[in-house]
Amino acid sequence: MALEQPPTRIADLADQCVQCGLCLPACPTYALDRSEAESPRGRIAIAAALARGATDPTADLRAHLDHCLGCLSCQRACPAEVRYDELLIGTRALLGPAPRRPRRLLGLLQRPRILRTLRWIGARLGAAQWSRLLARRLPAYSPWRAALRLVPDTPPMPLPQGDAARAELALFPGCVASVEDAEAQQAALALLRAAGYRVHVLPAFCCGAMDLHGGEAATAGKAARRVRQAWQASGATRLLSVTPGCLGTLRHALPDVTVLDPWSLLAERAERLHFRPLPLCVALHLPCTQANVARSETAMLQVLRRVPQLEIAPLPRSPSCCGAAGSHLLEFPERASQLREAVLRPLAALAPARLLSSNIGCRLHLAAGDDAVSWTTQHPLSLLAQQLEKTA
Repeated sequence: MALEQPPTRIADLADQCVQCGLCLPACPTYALDRSEAESPRGRIAIAAALARGATDPTADLRAHLDHCLGCLSCQRACPAEVRYDELLIGTRALLGPAPRRPRRLLGLLQRPRILRTLRWIGARLGAAQWSRLLARRLPAYSPWRAALRLVPDTPPMPLPQGDAARAELALFPGCVASVEDAEAQQAALALLRAAGYRVHVLPAFCCGAMDLHGGEAATAGKAARRVRQAWQASGATRLLSVTPGCLGTLRHALPDVTVLDPWSLLAERAERLHFRPLPLCVALHLPCTQANVARSETAMLQVLRRVPQLEIAPLPRSPSCCGAAGSHLLEFPERASQLREAVLRPLAALAPARLLSSNIGCRLHLAAGDDAVSWTTQHPLSLLAQQLEKTA
């Protein structure tokens, strides 16, 4: 898919919508606001009007488009198979970046070397404690308040070390994930090796997802070219990401390459994986991108259920986006907080020991909730690697 779509292409995509309304029950923002303009059907109508020049891009109209989480639950529910992802990205590229987009903050998050250095310094200074105190002094709408609430307690782990360049699989570490989810990436390598795969690890950099979804078409294009260069140098045949939020953007950059998360590969060779018992109740949060882009929930549950005595309680499904949605939790922290609390509410009855989620943005966002005090968050791959029986 091209990063920028001409207005005629956006209008053609919008015309595929038959206005049936079957997308409404799947849309988290429609559930939040009960407004047609905050629904996929309403946003498609807005996009069509903007593309045809029938209306001006006022602040109010733009806000409805910017509020969209890009979760793609609507696209999965659509009987007409409207390419909502292409329409949304194209319309945002047509409009350009939103005025309130926190570019400096996002620029920091997209530079893993700088982020890793700051996180190491912050961990030594006890940043997790004082950052939350500082966050309370900032207004609720501040993106910096939301960012400070996400600072973890522990220092980042080192990047995983891959196999030789002739490996069949290549792992894309990403930007924030390469710092905050290095443990899950190391876990993925351990599990894949136990299953008999060889994995090469690409350099850590941003795939461009936040820019692509934020209307920054030019910078997203540069990131896509960097992805293609790193992929071509790897010599692998399939590309992996343990972060579902990166999958769609990586597929846009590499349309002729198989890009997936590790779950289907692990499920294919599940008989090679043996785990120690874990008598524990865990809640399982399914990120929107894993459900609607990777579509790997069945394979993930198949592998998790191989852990003896592990009790898995999946959280309710759509409309249940936690509100993280890439940079959405920074651009609209108050809305993101409302969506998060709706997802966390069922946890009181489940009383899990841990909350598992495979997307780093979701996991940090959920851990920052007001009620997130009685359980810890973890990537499901990390849990599996901890329980993996080591073979001689």
